[in-house]
Order: sequence, then C-alpha cells, then structure tokens
Amino acid sequence: MLDFFTIFSKGGLVLWCFQGVRGPAATAPVNALIRSVLLQERGGNNSFTHEALTLKYKLDNQFELVFVVGFQKILTLTYVDKLIDDVHKEFRDKYRNEFQQKGALGILNGTFDFKDDFLRLLREAEESSKVRAPTVMKTFEQSVKSQKTVKCMIETRGEKPKEKVKNKKNKGSKKEGNEAVTASSKAAPGEKQSSAAGDREELTKDEILQKNREEFFRRHMKAGEKSSKSPKPDAQKEKGKKPRVWDLGNSNAKVLDYSNSTTNGSSEASPMEEFDPDLALRDRNREPGRLYDLEYESDEEAEEEKIIQNTSKPSTKKGGLGGMFGMLKGLVGSKSLTRQDMDPVLEKMKDHLIAKNVAAEIAVQLCESVAKKLEGKVMGTFTTVTSTVKQALQEALVQILQPQRRVDVLRDVLDAQRHRRPYVVTFCGVNGVGKSTNLAKISFWLIENGFSVLIAACDTFRAGAVEQLRTHTRRLNALHPPESHGGRTMVQLYEKGYGKDAAGIAMEAIAYARNQGFDVVLVDTAGRMQDNAPLMTALAKLIAVNAPDLVLFVGEALVGNEAVDQLVKFNKALADHSMAQTPRLIDGIVLTKFDTIDDKVGAAISMTYITSKPIVFVGTGQTYCDLRSLNAKAVVAALMKA
Repeated sequence: MLDFFTIFSKGGLVLWCFQGVRGPAATAPVNALIRSVLLQERGGNNSFTHEALTLKYKLDNQFELVFVVGFQKILTLTYVDKLIDDVHKEFRDKYRNEFQQKGALGILNGTFDFKDDFLRLLREAEESSKVRAPTVMKTFEQSVKSQKTVKCMIETRGEKPKEKVKNKKNKGSKKEGNEAVTASSKAAPGEKQSSAAGDREELTKDEILQKNREEFFRRHMKAGEKSSKSPKPDAQKEKGKKPRVWDLGNSNAKVLDYSNSTTNGSSEASPMEEFDPDLALRDRNREPGRLYDLEYESDEEAEEEKIIQNTSKPSTKKGGLGGMFGMLKGLVGSKSLTRQDMDPVLEKMKDHLIAKNVAAEIAVQLCESVAKKLEGKVMGTFTTVTSTVKQALQEALVQILQPQRRVDVLRDVLDAQRHRRPYVVTFCGVNGVGKSTNLAKISFWLIENGFSVLIAACDTFRAGAVEQLRTHTRRLNALHPPESHGGRTMVQLYEKGYGKDAAGIAMEAIAYARNQGFDVVLVDTAGRMQDNAPLMTALAKLIAVNAPDLVLFVGEALVGNEAVDQLVKFNKALADHSMAQTPRLIDGIVLTKFDTIDDKVGAAISMTYITSKPIVFVGTGQTYCDLRSLNAKAVVAALMKA
C-alpha cells in the first residue's frame, strides 16, 4: 500500500499529488529528500529513507520534473520501480505538448488531472506482481543426469581415469601411477606410450622410491658445489647495535634529556628552551585573528597553455578544413543526452577522481549522480558531451563541499559567553593525524580573537602527549603574554598525568573552566583506530558524559578509501555506545597535512560526502599561522586539473 505519490517541478511547484493512506502529509519526507539528496548532489541511489518511510524517486531532466513515491519501509513492494517508470512515461506523453509550447507558464497555469490514469497504472503494476508464477523444480527427465547412460559410467581396466574421482583411495593410487609414469619417461624419453605402460607395471614401489632418492641426492650435491665456490667474508661483523652519530647533531645525550625536569605533569621546574617567535609565526604581515581561505595556485598553467599552443600549430598547417572538423567533432547538436553518450566520458571522469585520491565507491556514486542529473537533458548546439559532463561534475563537487550545516566557531563562542559557560570542543581521530598540533593552531587563532583557552590533556595513553601540550602552552603564552591582555592568562593546560580516566579529566576541566571564567575548552583525546572497540567505547563515553558543543574529527588529507572507513566506523561507534535516544555524532572535520598532497585533494570530497558535515579547518603547515578555512572552488579546481 502506497502512502503517497507526488509529481513536482525542480523549482518546487507541486503539479499533482496522490495520498494513499490517512496519515501525515507528504510534505516532511519530500522536503527531507530535497534537502538531503537533490540539493546535496547525492542522486546516485534512487532510494531514500526518512523515519519509517522509504522514498523512491525519478528525475526527468528534459522537463525538469521529479517523481516521488513513498511507502512504509517494512513493506517489500516489488512493483514500485515499474510503477514509477510507467507513471513517468504516461505523464510525459500526456502533457508533452503543454510543456513544450507553454514552458514555465504551462506549468503555472496548467491543470493536471491524472488521478484516473494513476489508479489504472497502479492496478496494472499490482496485478503484474501477482501474476508471476513461482518457479517449479525440474523433473528427473529434464535434468542433465537423466541423459547419462549406464555404459558411460562403467570404467574398463587400462583406460584413462575420468576427470574427477571423489573416492580418496582412488586419488592415492592415481598419484602413485603418475609418479611411475614420470620416472619411466625420464629413464627412456624415446619410447612410446605402450612401453611406458609396461615399465610402470614392472617397477615396484621400492624401486620408484630408490630412484627418487638418488635424484634428490644428486640435486643437493650440485647445490653444495655451487655454494662452496662462493667466497667467505674476511671478518665477521661485530654483534650488537652501535648508536648512530649524526654530523650536525649533539653527541651529548644529557643535553637532550628532560625526563627528570617534570614530575607528574607539574611544569614549575621545567626549563625554558630558546623560542623564536618569527619562526613560529612566519608571516608577520598577516591580519591577526583572521582565518584566511585556502588558496590553490598552479605554476604549471602557463606551461600547459604553451604546450597546448605548440601542439595545436601543426594541425592548423595540415589544412584548415581538418582543424575545423576537429573542432566540430563531438558537438551535441540540440539533442537530448543518453546514457550511451555519457558513459565513455563518465568512465574517464571516474578514473580521474580515483587518481586524485577520491574513494572509489564515492567516485562511482558521484558519476552515477551526474548521469541521472543529465540523462534526457537537451543541450545547446555548440556544446560537447565532455564539457557538459565536466561542468555538471564541477557543480556537484562544489555543492558537496558546501554541506547543509555551516559551523561558525566564533559566533558559537560568543553565544556561549552570553550564557556564561565555556564553549567545549572535542578532537578525535586515528593515531598520528595531528590532533595536538592542530589543537594548538586553533588555540592560537582563538587567542588572537580575544578568547581565553583551557586545554584539557585527555590523552593519558601516549607517552609524551602531556609534555607536547605543555610545550605548546608555554609557547602560546610567550607569543601572547598576560601583560598584553591586562594580566589575564590567555591559555592554560589542565592535566592529571597518565593512566587516568579521560572522561573524568574532561569533566573536571570543564568545571574548572566555568569557575575560572575561560571562554573555550579544547579537549585533546588519544588517537585510536576505528576497529579498536574498547577505545571507541571510551571515546563514546567521554562525548556522552561531557556533551561538548562541537565534536571535530581530525583526518589526514593523504588518505583515500581509508577516510570513508574511518568516518563511518567512528560515527557507528559513537551511535552504538551512546545511551541517548539521539546519539551525538561527528559535527565537523579538521583536514590536516594539506600542504603535502599537491593537487590530490580527493580526501576532502570523500569525507564531506560520507558524513554531510563541513570541513571547519584545514592545516597547511607546521607553524601556528598555518590554519585555513576551506575554499570549495579552489579544491574543485585542483581536483579537476588534468
């Protein structure tokens, strides 16, 4: 039983609607479909689930129409695909002239009486699903076994055995017979097959074993002679490792030993190392507190233009007509695009996306979404299929990188200040992606915008994690001393050493920040693989107990398919181990090591596509200023670069 069937234009005008059962209107599920699928360029799959409903849809790109059917997801309705295809064809054929002649005015002023036709198509689809007869088992006469005779199953002595014999004893006897045949063939290679069979009968089992042993010893004697010819080393190497001494390094290990300077995280006796602010900031001319957009500058564009010009010159010399026909090759010529026209171009686009580090599964879904968006669309005269598909793919990629929710950290911190509470951000991710380093960059950015920061050292597992955050805290206080902020300490570290409960430390840090009047609490967590169930349970507990305002997943820009696996399993673990009815999942992404990948920026697409969450920050270097906001057009330009 269908809940509803609706037909509307891509502009949002409902042309016709059928309500199957009494219940909630189709407005909420259709709006969710438009918001989550159609506007986000996720049309690779024609099915969408919203609460208890399953929605299936079909796009008509020629007349800019959308056909949507909704039914309960517990039902298995096999006729829905046939129904939506039949309704699409019937509706187009019935109102084709009205759409072509009047255009948008025809949609606005037209009346679409389609109920009788729809009910007829629905009856036909339901009957066609019932008419299918169940599959009947074959009789013995219809099977292949019945065609075999008794004669073909009888084996006479002396004949070659059949292809496969299931009896294990027969396998052993065949193996012995084959060994005998190989031994006799080596002894007399010039004899015929009949003489080989006679030798097989004459040789006993002991003789075969003796021959095999002689052959084995002969081979090993030859190998021993070869090894004896190899020269022996003059002097054997001394056992044990020697410490490597670098040319530019410090040979005195005591200078590098800081282990005795701190006890249980107290930084009172920790020595102050030499620190160069110019090296930490690099760019002194920048505007303090501003988060610059990510830029993509290509030095090779001019070289590519020269190469294109040089390659195009010989073709023009050969003949003007040849060059003209080459330019006109591939033009669409005011016809509707078909899947056969787009398949070669989409295949190349898919390979290009995978080469740019986009996950393979997501590259396939993107190309499928573009194909559904363009199929049946009428193109202009001087337009090639390649340029059309490329333009549609670029628009889809830009749309993906601009997800539904935009995270504005500064606005949210100001809102938390008005409510007199600290704004809490939790960082999570796998090992070695740069959580602590980028936490320090974000701390520096927040301090430059006038907010005080408390760093909670909740990585109580990795050796050196607390010391790393202590070093960052000391350097940030050196760059922004209390004297420059009216005697107020802008950044402070809250730590309880190693081996403690991370959720408890985070809770104490948030309470301490509330009492001391800190604006932001940044919670650093231990790195963990997405398959480690105990550590994922601990992370879910930390998030569920402390309820942070923002949960940021820190991921590398170097990964491809692994990004999808990490994000899916992190979200799944947070949902599975949360006791709340609506579990808290990842809210945003921090993309690190972006300066190491050149133009292979596909991880940004993979992460935003799989989570529908925005990339809040991008790490582009080793200094505190190397933090950027994502520029979708720059990323797409790098991604589409040949």
